[in-house]
Amino acid sequence: MALIVQKYGGTSVGSIERIENVARKVIGYREQGHDVVVVVSAMSGETDRLIGLANAISPRANPRELDVLISTGEQVTIALLCMALIKLGQPAKSYTGAQVSIHTDSAFNKARIESIDDARIRADLAAGRVVVVAGFQGIDADGNITTLGRGGSDTTGVALAAALKADECQIFTDVDGVYTTDPRIEPRARRLDRITFEEMLEMASLGSKVLQIRSVEFAGKYNVPLRVLSSFQEGNGTLISLEEENMEAALISGIAFSKAEAQITVTGVPDRPGIAFGILGAVSDANIEVDMIVQNIGRDGTTDFTFTVLRTDYERTLEIVKRQATDLGAREVKGDNKIVKISLVGVGMRSHAGIASKMFQALANEGINIRMISTSEIKISVVVDEKYLELGVRTLHDAFELDQAPSV
Repeated sequence: MALIVQKYGGTSVGSIERIENVARKVIGYREQGHDVVVVVSAMSGETDRLIGLANAISPRANPRELDVLISTGEQVTIALLCMALIKLGQPAKSYTGAQVSIHTDSAFNKARIESIDDARIRADLAAGRVVVVAGFQGIDADGNITTLGRGGSDTTGVALAAALKADECQIFTDVDGVYTTDPRIEPRARRLDRITFEEMLEMASLGSKVLQIRSVEFAGKYNVPLRVLSSFQEGNGTLISLEEENMEAALISGIAFSKAEAQITVTGVPDRPGIAFGILGAVSDANIEVDMIVQNIGRDGTTDFTFTVLRTDYERTLEIVKRQATDLGAREVKGDNKIVKISLVGVGMRSHAGIASKMFQALANEGINIRMISTSEIKISVVVDEKYLELGVRTLHDAFELDQAPSV
C-alpha cells in the first residue's frame, strides 16, 4: 500500500462527465489499497472567465480581491469531485487551501508556499477517506486568500506530496507522458519512460509545457518522485526522479524549443569595461529578463553586443536599448522578433564528447544558419530563424535517433 498524491488539471475536470471519470479513477487506486490525496484545478476555462469578470470591473483589479475571486474556481471542483466520490460509495472530504492550512507569503497572484499543516489530511486518510484539496491557493499570515500563479496546482500537488512524504506525486493531464519533443512537430517523438529532475527542469524552462517549472523545482528539492499520466487513457506515463548511477542515461533525452524569442543587437559599441552593464542595466531595471548573450571580439576600439529577450518584451526592450545606445555612443541598434530557440537536453552529455559538433553539422546539412549558441552541462541551445523551427527539430530528432529507445 502506498500514499499517492494525484493532481488533475482543468481539462481533466472540464465537465461533469470528466469529474465522474476522475472519481472512478481515484476509486480504482483505493481498491488497490492505496491512500489517495487529490489536488484539482478549476474546470477548464473557469479561471479565464473569472479574470474576465474582474477585467470588466477594472483592468487593474486589486490583487487581494482578485485572489479572492479566482480561488473560487477550485472550490467548485473539489466539492463536485467529492460529491461524485460519495455517490460511488467512497467517503471523501474537500478542503480549500485555507482550510488545509497551506501557508504562503503575501505576494498576491504569485504567492509561494512556506509550510503545510498535514494533520487534518492524515486524520481523514486514517479514517478511510479520500482527501480532495483545492490547488493553486493558500492563506497568508494575516488570513488572506492567496493564489500561486498560473499552473500553481502542480506546485500544490508536489508540495502536499513532500509534506506527507508520499510515495509518488502523479500529475494527470491531457498527454500520456513526457515526449522526446512535441509530437505535433515531430510525429515520431517517443514517450520517455523516465527522465531526471534536472532534465525536466531544463525542458520546462526551455519551452516544454508539460509541467510548471516551480513544481519541478519543488519536486527536485524534496526528492518527490513525479509521474506524468493521461486522464483519458491507461499507461505508465513518465517517471521524473533523481538520476541513478546504475540507470542507463540516454545521450539526449529530448528537444525543447521556444517560439517566444526576440533578438537585439547593438553594433559599434565602445570596447571598454562597463559596456555590458550600460546596456543591460536599464533592461534589468525595467524587469525584463535577458536570456542568451553574445559579445564579439573588439576591433577598432568597438564591439558588437547581442542578446535575447521574450518576444512580448521586444518592443519595450528595443526602445530602452536605443536610448542607452545613444548615451554610450554605439553605431546602431537592430532587432529581430522572428527567431526561435531550439535546445538539446540530456544528462548523457556529461560523459560524451562531440554532441555540439554533431548538432551543428546536422543543422548545417539542412542549410540552417545558427545565430547564437548557449551551453550548460546538460543542454545546448541555438537561436535560428523562425522559419526553420520545424525543420530544425525534426533534423535533430533524426540525427540523434530519438525515436529509438536507448540500448541497455
